[in-house]
Amino acid sequence: MDGRSRIRHVRAFVAHGGGADYHDQSSGHWIDDHIATPMSVYPAYRQSRQSFGINVLGTLVVEIEADDGTVGFAITTGGEIGAFIVEKHLARFLEGANVTDTERIWDQMYRSTLFYGRRGVVLNAISGVDLALYDLLGKLRQEPVYALLGGPVRDELIFYATGARPDVAQQLGFIGGKMPLHHGPAEGEEGLRRNLDQLCDMRERVGPDFWLMLDCWMSLDVEYAIRLAHGAAEYGLRWIEEALLPDDYWGYQRLRQAAPPTVLVTTGEHEATRWGFRHLLEMRCADIIQPDVGWCGGITELLKISALADVHGAMVIPHGSSVYSYHFVLTRTNSPFAEFLMMHPTAEEIVPMFSPMLLDEPVPVDGRLKVPDRPGFGVRLNPDVELARPYDH
Repeated sequence: MDGRSRIRHVRAFVAHGGGADYHDQSSGHWIDDHIATPMSVYPAYRQSRQSFGINVLGTLVVEIEADDGTVGFAITTGGEIGAFIVEKHLARFLEGANVTDTERIWDQMYRSTLFYGRRGVVLNAISGVDLALYDLLGKLRQEPVYALLGGPVRDELIFYATGARPDVAQQLGFIGGKMPLHHGPAEGEEGLRRNLDQLCDMRERVGPDFWLMLDCWMSLDVEYAIRLAHGAAEYGLRWIEEALLPDDYWGYQRLRQAAPPTVLVTTGEHEATRWGFRHLLEMRCADIIQPDVGWCGGITELLKISALADVHGAMVIPHGSSVYSYHFVLTRTNSPFAEFLMMHPTAEEIVPMFSPMLLDEPVPVDGRLKVPDRPGFGVRLNPDVELARPYDH
């Protein structure tokens, strides 16, 4: 590649159902079994996340084609809304541009959508475009994305596992296990007791040294979170994650000040852009920030977020997003380990996170992974997954 390769075309597709969306699990999956959520205050929406619509968007697939026919792609959450944004708005900033113009393209996408964007689906769409652009650039240069980011700072990744069975994760070689919190404040003292009983039981199973964490998924208020953190400290809780609503920076600040010194406070899965994370970091809301590269603005923005975190002495452990975060984590000294989301229905087996959407998706063995050196992100889009292109600009 001589640096003058240009973008010929941008396409956006949607996949629904059939396991193509990691928010679309069947009934009985651990990730949809009475997990505490912001909607847990309403009994009718307490049992299942799908009951309040977590699966309504579907998967967004972005393809970017260079003038020589090479195609880069990426997947994120966004569905038809995201596809509309990509094809009807963002494509104008890419088609005809140099493939290497990642900074200018990102800035134009962000500035042009400020009047209706800033976060949410708009940033998901921008993230998908940015990731597809990095995949394309890596393929044109015949280099893995991690080489584009400065190269590896470690030989392999080590992982903790998120799922309902940390005891199984321990047997599979992971360094820790993060469990979903099942009961929120609306379920009162009985719910709090059951949360702590579950943690106590798991601590007895895994012993004193294995990391245990709680994923609260935006479901708590400050007082409940403080009480939970202090109660969980007795059982060696490593961290309490995303306890509060994402916009409650002041609540996170208070929680971190009041939490036991042995319990870390983490958040950021549903935060976006360097400006959002600046709030978390300057207000000292968290010990670890957890941006999702498919939602926070893509690789281009995640690099800036990571630099901010490094200055503030905070670790960056991206929300589980498979190869899209693996290439990043491999290149950052303040990202010493990574998350693996156990997508098996009972969290007892290791399966690729984005199966069946992606082919060649690597998975940890004994809790470790050497990131493949294939060009781009090193994965292929499964041709057997049915995609629809709802818009064509």
